Amino acid sequence: MHVFVTGASGFIGRAVVAELIAAGHEVTGLARSEASASVVKGLGANVRRGDLDDLDQIRQGADAADGVVHLANKHDWVHIEVSNHAERTSVQAIADTLAGSDRPFALASGLALPGLGRASTERDPNPAVGPDSPRGGAENLALTYADRGVRVMPVRFAPTVHGEDDHGFISIIAQAARRRGASVYPGEGLNRWPAVHRSDAARLVRLGLENAPAGSILHAAAEEGVPVRGIAEALADRLGVPAKSAPAEQVADEIPFIGGFLAADFPTTSKITRDLLGWRPTGPTLLEDIAAGHYDQP
Repeated sequence: MHVFVTGASGFIGRAVVAELIAAGHEVTGLARSEASASVVKGLGANVRRGDLDDLDQIRQGADAADGVVHLANKHDWVHIEVSNHAERTSVQAIADTLAGSDRPFALASGLALPGLGRASTERDPNPAVGPDSPRGGAENLALTYADRGVRVMPVRFAPTVHGEDDHGFISIIAQAARRRGASVYPGEGLNRWPAVHRSDAARLVRLGLENAPAGSILHAAAEEGVPVRGIAEALADRLGVPAKSAPAEQVADEIPFIGGFLAADFPTTSKITRDLLGWRPTGPTLLEDIAAGHYDQP
């Protein structure tokens, strides 16, 4: 099929584009700059210039494709309402364009469902509803199109989609450890974060696009939960600094935005996803990637 991918030049997007092309699909990637366009072309994909604020280009890209993968996000942690608005409007633009066509639409979502007292599953509803909620409530908005002729599937990515060249959460935590001279974890550090290697995440996106029924919620979590203390200690070993406990409030202050999540405990299963699509993660674990030195450099 011909797949339109937003966020095609990003860390996850590059892996998804490569996975789709290797499986025989044609890809057009949305690129907001010449540098991004060059990356997309280098992967063997076509380029459509535009960004999340250019809804006409997004609609045209979706209309010309047999399916859509939406991965782009502004990631503006300072003005999170800007990111949330862009996420909701772009998802609505894509879904409106695909309505009535039965074409597949995979969109990135998150796994942050702490406080359940158990591992979250694909059947747990996302509490983010409405334009003022996290990600603009885009997952729940998209799911309303499952009955409107869109084969929509939210892909809930683990907070740590890891691998070489990762500049996401773990990289930011590593940078904070360099600045502080210690790798800190909140309290006892027994709370758990799910994780997935980006190659496994990319394969899941492709499998979902090809086979998932409308309204499927997919969990991109290869590891149910890695203790945060283990993450901190692995980074400490690589960076040559001590691992130390600190109050959760202090960690939140020292690592803006992300530090507030470090104390959250949200183990997550992906059994339903695995059974539905035959997805079997094979990539390195998070601690293996840290040990491999992928987070050594700023």
